[in-house]
Amino acid sequence: MFRKIVLCAVSMLAMAASAAHAADIKEFRVGILGGENETDRLRNYQCLADHLKAEFGFEKVSLFPAADYDGVIQGLLGGTLDFAELGASGYASVYLKDPNAVTPILTTKQTDGSTGYYSIGLALKTSGITDIKSAKGKKLGYADPDSTSGYLIPLTQIPKDTGASNETYFASTQFNGGHENNVLAVRDGKVDVAVDDSSGIGDFKNGYTSGTFHKEVAKGAVDPNDFVEVWRSGLIPNGPLVVRTALGADMTAKLADFFTQLPTKDKPCFEGVEGGDFTGYVPVKPDFYNVIIEARKAAIGG
Repeated sequence: MFRKIVLCAVSMLAMAASAAHAADIKEFRVGILGGENETDRLRNYQCLADHLKAEFGFEKVSLFPAADYDGVIQGLLGGTLDFAELGASGYASVYLKDPNAVTPILTTKQTDGSTGYYSIGLALKTSGITDIKSAKGKKLGYADPDSTSGYLIPLTQIPKDTGASNETYFASTQFNGGHENNVLAVRDGKVDVAVDDSSGIGDFKNGYTSGTFHKEVAKGAVDPNDFVEVWRSGLIPNGPLVVRTALGADMTAKLADFFTQLPTKDKPCFEGVEGGDFTGYVPVKPDFYNVIIEARKAAIGG
């Protein structure tokens, strides 16, 4: 009986400490992946910052739009960011360096019910490229070294379709500083094929229902009639919303609940943050990303 009382007391003290720790957070720091211009990212996330401040009583919610994916990854590992939405490969990078640094809580759900998306290859219709086989000897554009759909998956999956490494199959490969710049690079003729993230569902004339191509079409930066899809990967796990583990289980659970309710509470905000048409968020665990973790470990390391 005495042992049970002691254990109960310890548990209650731990819970109280967790709640006190959460209450001590004055500034909540949100990392935003690179890949889209900073002005658009800050505008789309401002409503989220306002909701977080009102819901949790933070004195300040700071938004940090990193220049590239690694900026957010290093911020989470170094404890200078509290929350971010990562791609699957970005999460794998964090996990391989420190599996306890962040806790994945939720991921997005597509309108068809899936929790995955695709890497697609885009080319201009005028290029004459109709599929990846006809892109031999052309220039391939990647998005970011820590992008799943913009690097890891094309790096490992395109060779299965071509029978050769990308370095030997294409005349050249290059990083273009994120997904948006990659789509614009193929538009401007700097590369012949650009790989991009996409839901792969819905109408191509809308850039599908989500992804960077969808964003660029929606804001009039590109005309979908100028493009053709020339390659598509298998289904990729949607990236996770992650919380710095040191914030504690209580705060993590409250944040998971907050984001779960966001699509209903403020759908335009949810759609702005996610950049497309999703049905909402669903819970996710680290093992959902085991395949990507192993693929990254084998192909490019942490």
